[in-house]
Amino acid sequence: MGRKPQPGIRKALLDACTDHVLARGLPASLTPLAEAAGTTARMLIYHFGTRERLLREVLDEARRRQLGFFGKALAPRDEPYEETLARAWRVLTGPEGAPYLRLFGTVHNTPDGQALWPDFRRAATTDWLTVLEEGLRSHHGAAAPALATAVLAVVRGLLLDTDATGDTARTDAAFTAFLGLLRAR
Repeated sequence: MGRKPQPGIRKALLDACTDHVLARGLPASLTPLAEAAGTTARMLIYHFGTRERLLREVLDEARRRQLGFFGKALAPRDEPYEETLARAWRVLTGPEGAPYLRLFGTVHNTPDGQALWPDFRRAATTDWLTVLEEGLRSHHGAAAPALATAVLAVVRGLLLDTDATGDTARTDAAFTAFLGLLRAR
C-alpha cells in the first residue's frame, strides 16, 4: 500500500522552496531546493511530480505572495491616491519588493522563465489593473481605467529602466514627476 498524500508536508516544502527562490532565484537543479527544504530531490519529485511542476507551483506561490503584499500597498486609503502610489512605489522598489522584482524579471526575460510561465507577461499586466482602477476612481472618475493602464505602463517602464541602469535616484525622481502630472490632472 502506498503512502497517502500529506498536504501539510507538501505545503511546507512549497513554502521553503518559494522562500529559497525569492532569495536566490530559479535554480538549475533540484538540489538547492531540496537542501533549503530539508529534504531530498527524490521527495520533491514525489510531492510535485517534476522539476518543472515544482517550479511552476513555486512561481504561482511567489506571485500569490506578491499580489497580497503589493495589493495591500496599492489599496485605496483615506488620502489622495497619488500618495498611496508614492508609498507603494517605495515598497515595490525597496528591500521588501526586491525579491519579487528579481524573480519575475527572470521569468520575463529568460527562455527558462517564459517556458515555466508562458502567460506571465499578460498576467503581470492584468493582475494590477483592477486595484489601480479602484484607487484612481475616487479622484479621477471615468478616466480611472485609462489612467490605471498609464500608471501600470509607467511603473513597468521605470522598473525595466532601473533594472537596466541601476539608477534608482533617476527613476524615483521620474515616478515622483509622473505623480505630479497625475495630481495636476
